[in-house]
Amino acid sequence: MDVPLVVQEPASVSARIGIVTVSDRASRGEYEDLGGPAIQDYFRDVLASDWTPVPCLIPDERVVIERTLAALADDERCCLVVTTGGTGPALRDVTPEATEAVCQKLLPGFGELMRKVSLEKVPTAILSRQTAGVRGGTLIINLPGQPKAIRECLDAVMPAVPYCIELLEGPRLETRPERLVAFRPKKPAGG
Repeated sequence: MDVPLVVQEPASVSARIGIVTVSDRASRGEYEDLGGPAIQDYFRDVLASDWTPVPCLIPDERVVIERTLAALADDERCCLVVTTGGTGPALRDVTPEATEAVCQKLLPGFGELMRKVSLEKVPTAILSRQTAGVRGGTLIINLPGQPKAIRECLDAVMPAVPYCIELLEGPRLETRPERLVAFRPKKPAGG
């Protein structure tokens, strides 16, 4: 006797988003981390989907940054990891190098667009080296360190982020359309 196969839909899983502040002084407690909380506030404002922040506050040490990014992708299973800080030209600014080292694919368009948007506000944005890439099923994006610049850069790239995460077989992130509309290509007829 044939028993019909019953497929249960998986329970809705909260998307995990890694939020990494890279700062020697903030990690030593010399000043308050403003970047990480600014990123969390941004996602609270923009995302309609359930999500869970996985915050980290670490020093500007390339090995530490690489290990943190890898752990958030591989162990914590974050679909998205966003960093703040360490993207300038100073000797201790090594976040882009750490990001490139742990990613299998780079997505330079993210950095290009963020610099373009920032250059409309301040000429020193040309010094920014933020980038983005993919590690397994995780999208990693570097952001500048200033809360205002974080919001401006995320507003520029966020319309593409949910679709990118879907292409990586991650959860479907919905945005609040009154705040920001995520772009998803239209499916062809019959597809």
